[in-house]
Amino acid sequence: MSTLPQIKNAIMCDPQNRSFTERGIEPLFSAPTTARINIVGQAPGTKAEQTRLYWNDQSGDRLREWLGVDREVFYHSGLFAVIPMDFYYPGKGKSGDLPPRKGFAEKWHSQILADLPHIELTILIGQYAQKYYLPQNKLNVTETVKNYRIFLPHFLPLVHPSPRNQLWLAKNPWFVQEVIPALQQRVKQILAP
Repeated sequence: MSTLPQIKNAIMCDPQNRSFTERGIEPLFSAPTTARINIVGQAPGTKAEQTRLYWNDQSGDRLREWLGVDREVFYHSGLFAVIPMDFYYPGKGKSGDLPPRKGFAEKWHSQILADLPHIELTILIGQYAQKYYLPQNKLNVTETVKNYRIFLPHFLPLVHPSPRNQLWLAKNPWFVQEVIPALQQRVKQILAP
């Protein structure tokens, strides 16, 4: 079994990540062995990559609001792992960021998760995380999130908390009325001492 520093070094030495390593960019994820909740999103954004802090933007602010936790708990409690589908910013596409690279999660997630024995809930943000962790699910993101109860207690699917999703949130008021309270209650239960 590899240790987290060994896994991180292997990620940086992987030819797939050479261009990032050569520019001094390390993989951006967090995997404290004490973590009880794992958050799987798409990939770090530009601000996260620049500041070397995951979910350090407006999307992160909204995510913490949805979770019902502050920055201190999110970043410093050791209770949250953040293991995105790609640990590097994938670049800009025509309509937003490019998707995470194929095969990346397959290569690294299981190795990292092997050292996280206390995970009780994995929050799946967006289509890439949901397709990977819920391979039998054939619903689209909206329907997956709407039917979140069928994936509990181990998984809870969410839409991306990006400010760009304002229109989706306006069209789907059930999300804030039903899913967010359920998410906050589950997080509170798990984080209770």
